[in-house]
Amino acid sequence: MMSPVKAEDPRANQKARTRAAIIAAAQELQRQGTAPTVEQAAEQARVSRATAYRYFPTKEALLVELTENTRAAPVEALLANLTTDDVEQRLLLLLDTFDHRVFAEEEHFRTATRVFLDTWLRSHRNGDGAPVVREGRRMRWLETVLAPLDDLPPERKRLLQAALALTLGGEAMIVMKDVCRLDNDEALAVLRWAATALLRAALGEDPASGIHAVLP
Repeated sequence: MMSPVKAEDPRANQKARTRAAIIAAAQELQRQGTAPTVEQAAEQARVSRATAYRYFPTKEALLVELTENTRAAPVEALLANLTTDDVEQRLLLLLDTFDHRVFAEEEHFRTATRVFLDTWLRSHRNGDGAPVVREGRRMRWLETVLAPLDDLPPERKRLLQAALALTLGGEAMIVMKDVCRLDNDEALAVLRWAATALLRAALGEDPASGIHAVLP
């Protein structure tokens, strides 16, 4: 039976590279002391303005992405200096670093989610069937976290990686708070439990372990 998680699409990879080039150009302009516009980033990246606007239809969309890169720095530092091969510990370190930041900076992450959705809707209405509206950091981070699982079949590892992405970031925070009506501590506890339950299920262990300690 094939995994429901498809292999990477080469066209999506090309789109991701183009988007990354625009971001890198905008970051260079920032280092030079300029608050970059989409047009300036396009010129710096040597892509057409029309192309740049497909990825960043407004200056706000571009600036949100640049801010996202800054906010991701603590996670990048954590993953570059992991000292344990215990995957559950690695996973919880990632959640504790990133999700705590998401909840502490709720307004920013709600704004970022709105911008990503607006960008997708605009691109979709303009005929782009598969718009790339964000880098996909969580998948890259989870790939690093799960790296020690050499014995896990690749299809199962991809499936686990995709499922764990649901426990990280602004969307997870919105579901916990707006749908489930949990406070921050309760929400963070649920996300930690969900992540470990998914990991244990993928490894053939008991996913229910620790469930009674999550919510009163």
